[in-house]
Amino acid sequence: MTQIALRQLDQWRWLVPRKSDQRMRTDGLIFADETLIADLRDDLTLKQVANVATLPGIVGKSLAMPDAHAGYGFPIGGVAAFDMDEGVISPGGVGYDINCGVRLLRTDLSVPDVQGKLEDLAQAIFNAVPSGVGKSGAFNLSTTDLRAVLSDGARWPVKQGYGTEHDLAHTEAEGRLPGADPDALSSRAFKRGSPQLATLGAGNHFLEIQAVDTIEDPDIARAFGIDEVGQVCVMIHTGSRGLGHQVCDDAIGQMLKAAQKYGIELADRQLACAPVNSPEGQHYFTAMAAAANYAWANRQTITHQVRSSFEKILRAGPGKLGMRQVYDVAHNIAKFEDHQVGGHTKRLCVHRKGATRAFGPGHPEVPAAYRAHGQPVLVPGDMGTGSHLLVGTQTAMEQTWGSTCHGAGRRMSRSAAIRAQHGSQVYDKLTAQGIVVRSAGKKTLAEEAPEAYKNVDQVVAVCHGADISRRVARLRPLAVVKG
Repeated sequence: MTQIALRQLDQWRWLVPRKSDQRMRTDGLIFADETLIADLRDDLTLKQVANVATLPGIVGKSLAMPDAHAGYGFPIGGVAAFDMDEGVISPGGVGYDINCGVRLLRTDLSVPDVQGKLEDLAQAIFNAVPSGVGKSGAFNLSTTDLRAVLSDGARWPVKQGYGTEHDLAHTEAEGRLPGADPDALSSRAFKRGSPQLATLGAGNHFLEIQAVDTIEDPDIARAFGIDEVGQVCVMIHTGSRGLGHQVCDDAIGQMLKAAQKYGIELADRQLACAPVNSPEGQHYFTAMAAAANYAWANRQTITHQVRSSFEKILRAGPGKLGMRQVYDVAHNIAKFEDHQVGGHTKRLCVHRKGATRAFGPGHPEVPAAYRAHGQPVLVPGDMGTGSHLLVGTQTAMEQTWGSTCHGAGRRMSRSAAIRAQHGSQVYDKLTAQGIVVRSAGKKTLAEEAPEAYKNVDQVVAVCHGADISRRVARLRPLAVVKG
């Protein structure tokens, strides 16, 4: 492996100098502390940060968040922005699970209200939201309805009565990425997407009943609907399922041909790309936007199923539990955004792969109710530790295109995690902690064992210390539903 130069700038930031590779057009910048950076020295992450810096039209630095680890082409945790005229768009900068994202619901309940009913709640949700590879859901969509989902995103289920306007107002991009074109998808993508709405999937996807563990900024927490320690919340983490995977799979071969057509030299074939404004680049964007809209509709329909499950088990009428959406953030997405470059507003194509948007106070895309504070940022940890609610900052706008970490980040591959312990051991450990577990299989529990992930508190501490997002509250798991 080529040795990548690395220079520490301060406690939280590390530079990959442009001179590390003569093909680099800019520096790389990694947010990490000394422990987290040590984990990256022996894998491909640093090389991938450098590789992204070789792509045409990159603006600013090639970035990696503190949860970064090696991925397909771009590192997971990678962020890069590209000029609309000279830059590129790359499926490797978005990932296979397009718009994998996180949604947080708050309630008026506290832990004593659900104590003794967690088993029933977890089972009801497990029954209502199918999990596991290839599972079908309750919404087997016709071609007409699927096309509407691909175009309208979360607004489609809300129109059907599966949610509220409040949900849409508290979702990134209001749950719909403009420019989506259902005709850009293959018939295979349609076939995979039709039966999978309102399903969780497998891998690192989960649905958790959580309790507020600590509140670090009471004023902002209150603005976000988090009122007290012990308050019950629900976190949903899933994406575009098989449809999004197929969109990425279909695009990679097309992008390899496009890179050759436009004379783009690739440091890694997994960085296959096309100019943003080329026919190939636009085709990918419109297909990716459609998959992103599917993911938002997926989380919206799951939200409806969760609310219904709580109402059934707790014998409460619709809307009586105060189960309102705090926010929904996307990971794995490329978006056209306006940012400050050299003192001027410039339109950029921003890739966030395993990274979360973290827009600061006053930004017009932050919901009106939160605008004075900044955008809520949702950072799930492993299923045995906890998750965080953060807030976006002006520093993020200036240093990371308004981006921050998206989770704990893996430190162990899935195969290594399976070798380390059996799923039944993970189940026993979680149960011993008082965490209720429902899973479609024990293999997933082994893959997603807490030990397979970095310490989410440490990752968040870097984001907070570097001021690319700030801590608001921490949540601990009460019940976990996995694929």
